[in-house]
Amino acid sequence: MEHDTHLHPHSEQHFSSSAVVRDVVIGMSDGLTVPFALAAGLSGAVNIGTLVVLAGLAEIAAGSIAMGLGGYLAAHGDAEHYRNERLREEREVVEVPHKEEEEIAEIFEEYGVSRVESQPVLDALKRNPKAWVDFMMRFELGLEKPEPRRAVTSAATIAASYIAGGMIPLTPYMLVHDVHAALLWSVGITLAALSVFGFIKGKFTGSHPWRTALQTTLIGGAAAAAAFGLARLFSR
Repeated sequence: MEHDTHLHPHSEQHFSSSAVVRDVVIGMSDGLTVPFALAAGLSGAVNIGTLVVLAGLAEIAAGSIAMGLGGYLAAHGDAEHYRNERLREEREVVEVPHKEEEEIAEIFEEYGVSRVESQPVLDALKRNPKAWVDFMMRFELGLEKPEPRRAVTSAATIAASYIAGGMIPLTPYMLVHDVHAALLWSVGITLAALSVFGFIKGKFTGSHPWRTALQTTLIGGAAAAAAFGLARLFSR
């Protein structure tokens, strides 16, 4: 029986991880782990919940600023690199077009397309210098044009995600007066949050969700256990 392709259009599902999702992953992973380890470490050395909270808030503030600034500089650097490479390609298209034509032919040959077969495409690109440069940027250099406000958006997203993640292990110390009881609550809540975050991270990044959840939980737990043990050792 012949199927009508108009009634049943073919659809494909591909994974795509946006830059915003990557920024959230960066901010949340560090935000959950570092303040968690710090609070656990301080709990092994002091019995004053207020001190743990103040130190944790200070770390979250400093960490979010540092992480946000790092995201800003990284995104700004990517944009500057793209701009410089594009200017170079624009010059080469004008000054050494034969070299650029040779590079396009080589790109197509990597995909099994002969020079004779790729010639019509090359001719079309030569008639449109902007498209020619776009082609070289993407297929020769592997660079995509960054969003205009990418640096600011990246900084804000990473910083906010860090703060949101950092408040999870710190909240029990704000609500429970006994430091050791607060530590137990913090461990339970944070490990649960790490597992959920790892599972969601795996979904978005295309990795196995349960494996990513286990890895994230083990890493965060190990960091907190190491900080707690060192604090207890040096506080004796």
